[in-house]
Amino acid sequence: MNAQRLRDLHNGTALLVLPNAWDAASAAVVQHAGASAVATTSAGVAWSCGWPDGDRLPAEEMLAAIRRIVRAVDVPLTADIEEGCHDEPAAVAAFVARLVDAGVAGINIEDGNKDPAVLAAKLRAIREALGSRDLYVNARTDVFLRGMASGDAGVEEVLRRGALYREAGADGLFVPGIKVVDEVRRVAAGIAPMPLNVMLVPGLPSRRELFDAGARRLSAGIALSLEAYATAGRMAAELLERDAPDVGYGTLNEWLAR
Repeated sequence: MNAQRLRDLHNGTALLVLPNAWDAASAAVVQHAGASAVATTSAGVAWSCGWPDGDRLPAEEMLAAIRRIVRAVDVPLTADIEEGCHDEPAAVAAFVARLVDAGVAGINIEDGNKDPAVLAAKLRAIREALGSRDLYVNARTDVFLRGMASGDAGVEEVLRRGALYREAGADGLFVPGIKVVDEVRRVAAGIAPMPLNVMLVPGLPSRRELFDAGARRLSAGIALSLEAYATAGRMAAELLERDAPDVGYGTLNEWLAR
């Protein structure tokens, strides 16, 4: 039921906006701020568990964190699972089935810098493992985020991957890093009726412009978690009468890479 609720939220008259949470308390805060669904940020979850971002968080620790978040919220939860915590499609599918059993309504799963055929194989394995159990699967492609291609070439590569992932069982396509209105419009039209998810980045058009261009979901990514950790650093430094540390994506990863 939660998966269908999440699916329906992509069909409203405005963008589905997801302020990403990173632990049970932040998820409860996001829900009580008025969010109709809660998404996790993989980086924030990893940091909260003591690991750097980038497929370093062990599957069991991610699962435990997600279970705590499910317990804290009443709205649909979609979990960012990076590349699925495993390389083999069967292992990814088994892990996703455990997430569904834990109560998640959706997942984000990404291609990273791998051959898109790898993610397609994982998507097919997930659908086969779940059978009749419902899950909203958002396939993420990092073409724009990692600078693999841009402009017309970027749009064409995203459309190629989107078609592949849709055929393999994806419900939506997440394209972090895309921010030019015309490119958003072309991607959204090319993958329709699959909803397009974009990420909050500097220079992103307004919500109305994004929606009019065909985007249907906006994710905050790491923004909230980074601000929370930076605020903690500033307040701690004030109490200690020291200079505030430079808290950012790179420094958090560095501090936790042990």
